[in-house]
Amino acid sequence: MNEGPLHQAVKALYLEEGATEEVTIGSFVADVVAADDTLVEVQTAGFGSMKRKLAALLEEHRVVLVHPIAAVRYIVKLPTEQDQPATRRRSPKRGTVSHVLDELVSIPTLLCHPNFELEVLMIEEEELRAFDPKRVRRRSGWRVVQRRLQEVLGRERFTSPADLFRLAPGDLPEEFTTADLAAAMDEPRWLAQKLAYCLRESGEITICGKQGNALRYQRGAASMN
Repeated sequence: MNEGPLHQAVKALYLEEGATEEVTIGSFVADVVAADDTLVEVQTAGFGSMKRKLAALLEEHRVVLVHPIAAVRYIVKLPTEQDQPATRRRSPKRGTVSHVLDELVSIPTLLCHPNFELEVLMIEEEELRAFDPKRVRRRSGWRVVQRRLQEVLGRERFTSPADLFRLAPGDLPEEFTTADLAAAMDEPRWLAQKLAYCLRESGEITICGKQGNALRYQRGAASMN
């Protein structure tokens, strides 16, 4: 199934007693079917490519989409010569649960579906890179060839669009802009804009006015006054 080591390792976490893997359902193959018939789909990259598959599976099944995010990443550069050792260093970048929004914007309304849940795994991982300047111009010619799970650091489950407000635990005014949302999230505004988009598309917030050039939002349906 062309699964990488990270995908395989995460999938193995959900193979509890009574579960089976790689089960054909219609024209698709489910990663895991749990003992209670819940389907578990592991996606380490973009969600957009799964739209058709998720829509089909959700017609008759409860589906949990699992997405790993690296809170801690070690970059391993493979040797360019046979007599050289690999190098390993810790990346200064740290992923957070909020970074699931990078992918959720592809399927912003799916949390409205009663059969759908999203689980974010915060992990420590190794990212293996090979020097391949002919294929990669950025990263100075280093290409990611593999990701490996080292440790699971935490889990966060989202079962409805309202759960996304947990990504903004700080104080939020009754009417707010994405700047207010960014402050409540303690994240950059570009990420707050993605949260606002998901909440708006799923009907959790509505536009209630403008503050300069910025839209103002409120929870729930817009006032009819």
